Amino acid sequence: MAEVTRKIGLSLGADLCWPASYEEIIKRLDLSIPMGRDRIRFDVERVKVEPYDLEYTPKYDLVLDRITHWFMTTREWVKKISLMDGVYVLNNPWSIQANEKHSTYCAMMKLGMPIPKTWMLPPKDYTDEGDVLVTVKRYNKLFDLNDVGNQVGYPNFIKPYDGGGWVGVKRCKDERALRENYDASGTRVQHLQASVEGWDRFVRAIGVGPQVNVVRYDPDAPLHARYMVDFHFLNGQEWLKAQRICRTINAFFGWDFNSCEMLRKDGVFYPIDFANACPDSQVTSLHFHFPWLVKALIRWTLFCAATRRPVRLNLNWQPFFAANDPDMSFDDKLPLYDQIAREHFDSDHFEEFCHEHLSHLDAVAEEFFGTDRFKEITREKVSALYPKHEIDQFTDHFFGLIQFWRKTERDRMAGPVQP
Repeated sequence: MAEVTRKIGLSLGADLCWPASYEEIIKRLDLSIPMGRDRIRFDVERVKVEPYDLEYTPKYDLVLDRITHWFMTTREWVKKISLMDGVYVLNNPWSIQANEKHSTYCAMMKLGMPIPKTWMLPPKDYTDEGDVLVTVKRYNKLFDLNDVGNQVGYPNFIKPYDGGGWVGVKRCKDERALRENYDASGTRVQHLQASVEGWDRFVRAIGVGPQVNVVRYDPDAPLHARYMVDFHFLNGQEWLKAQRICRTINAFFGWDFNSCEMLRKDGVFYPIDFANACPDSQVTSLHFHFPWLVKALIRWTLFCAATRRPVRLNLNWQPFFAANDPDMSFDDKLPLYDQIAREHFDSDHFEEFCHEHLSHLDAVAEEFFGTDRFKEITREKVSALYPKHEIDQFTDHFFGLIQFWRKTERDRMAGPVQP
């Protein structure tokens, strides 16, 4: 039986805490997985940016990418290794480039998801480049912004059609606020979306492969407190529904790693933002939920690398459209969509792989997140974001929340208390 090494590349920007935790836990797992006639081991390396021959053969079996949505050199490298060499990349680079918030709204509306009423607005301002101003003068139709606002309804939100990180998102309570915010929006194309008034739960569903964690979210809190530590904020059926919505979206767009924001009102989940294929992944934002993310990334990347999950260069939307029976309610169609998504992610095979080869991951991770090494990692991330006089305070804060997670994890692994 030959020993074969699968090489995993981490393509990173400012990330510190999750890559370090990922590397440490994989090292502690010390895996040697029987696969056919071979035993599979894993080596993790951080990808360097350098010139490359378009005909060279990359050394990676899988790349976990975090920067191609904005870093063009790596974007084109990822396309090359996917297209020419069959390297599995999280996430699909063509889908990341082609499907921004606008196209995701359109696609999910077509599947019947209850997306709030949304209009697209031309930019307020234009740059004087090429034929831009000539085109605007000849063909931009004058429109009444107040009329659009009234058709969408107040209050509403104006936000960039391709935005992220809440940049440029403004709430407009009336026509005056809409006018002021549109006038200040510059050259960015905007969406105007109806507000879901009267919602009682704001959740973020974080998806990694077929795995989905649903977290209660407070968008008005400081960044370190937005992901709330809360339990039983949804019932079982609601939790499953939120998971299915997230998994359907991720499979539809070929995203292995993405998050979905939803508002619950009268038992209905309204997806409002779900093109987040580089979601929050830092201990300074996720804190209590950070270990779940790291473990989910480990499970999915090891599965994909070990089994040589085939690269899917083209998206296949037809199965979803075929399941979109106009005579069925969205709630009745959602399980059908989710079954297609589970098949896309090869969920049954994935679960078997984790049960057979990664059954010790939970215990290894629980131990690691209590170590001095993890506290050092937490401090490194805090030091990169917080002023010097707050470093000790927030290091202890985030590390303490992880220790609370360890307590709940030990309770979970111990199983229910016997009467």
